Amino acid sequence: MTAKQLALTDLETLDEVINCLTENFNIETQGATNKQNLFEILVRAASTGDSIENTSKILNQSPSGNDIRYHLNKINEFEQIEQQVNSALKSRIPQRIKKGRHRIAIDLNLIPYYGEPNSQEKDYIYRSEAKAGTCSFYAYATVYVLTRNKRVTLAIRGVRWFDTSVAIITYLLAEVSKLKIKIKTLYLDRGFFNIPVIRWLKALDVPFIMPAIRRGKTGGIKQFLKGKSSYKTTYTMSRSKDDNVTFDLWIVCKYRKGKRKKYGVEYFAYVVYKAKVNLSYIHQDYRKRFGIESSYRLKNICRIRTNNKKPALRLLFVGISFILVNIWVYLLWFKISQPRKGRRLIYSSFFGLKQMLAFLRQTIEDKYGTVRNVYIPAS
Repeated sequence: MTAKQLALTDLETLDEVINCLTENFNIETQGATNKQNLFEILVRAASTGDSIENTSKILNQSPSGNDIRYHLNKINEFEQIEQQVNSALKSRIPQRIKKGRHRIAIDLNLIPYYGEPNSQEKDYIYRSEAKAGTCSFYAYATVYVLTRNKRVTLAIRGVRWFDTSVAIITYLLAEVSKLKIKIKTLYLDRGFFNIPVIRWLKALDVPFIMPAIRRGKTGGIKQFLKGKSSYKTTYTMSRSKDDNVTFDLWIVCKYRKGKRKKYGVEYFAYVVYKAKVNLSYIHQDYRKRFGIESSYRLKNICRIRTNNKKPALRLLFVGISFILVNIWVYLLWFKISQPRKGRRLIYSSFFGLKQMLAFLRQTIEDKYGTVRNVYIPAS
């Protein structure tokens, strides 16, 4: 029989999460509710993707839903919560991330907004293509490390309506620079394909790859989508006589071979600046960016559900979900692993994100107890 070594307990997991939150967030509490049990309620809700109200009903010794809401309603400073979320994200990352050279990705995560925004909300509503029955969203831009076994979110930006693409990128790159990270390649979503972004990144001398958008029926990028072989060219994109930018454009040809019942050549166009990648491999290389999409799916597993539309509170709940994913990766690296020559051996199959969330849920439920009876008024 193989010998086993205890690596991590559910109580240690909860302690790590609560310590991270209490160290980095400054939420005023009073009365029977203190900062620790407030965060424990939030973590229990996040661990099951539940609401605060339902969590307070399930836990026997929990503060009431009204008491929790009273404290959460004090959260109004959007910029302060943003800074605290970013501080917490950076506090739990694996070794060799800081002061390293990495591939990173920037993308937008959109959460649908329904209804008519009030004066407090309207500055944080982002308009985009229709999705889930709305064109209005709360938008969160994130920067993410594309490194094996160390895929963590380094920073988040709650998008304001007046934020330009350049402003979002500048903010996130400034957060990355605090960790003294050098950018090997920056991967951007097609939504960042515009003249100011390309011009700004070239001015910063940041190596990057992003898809080029094909607009119109003829001309523009579309004129290069021809032939049967991949090739490189240059293109000057302009909005006016004095507002233009010239960049390297790589055209990749792929044969569908009946995939999804389609045949013939499929074209992909990429804007490339100083990225060390071959033309034959750039399509596969760019697909690594979809790791950031995986981070959004993981985040959604542990996002607190709420009908509250307050921007600062929504940012806190989204931030906690990203923090939990970071702590999971952090625990995998430091606890569920063994050092060896070359790469560290990570036993990721032993401790999935859902296992960590189960640890958090059961530990909090053991502490507070759960409601096991339902009573109605006597007749």
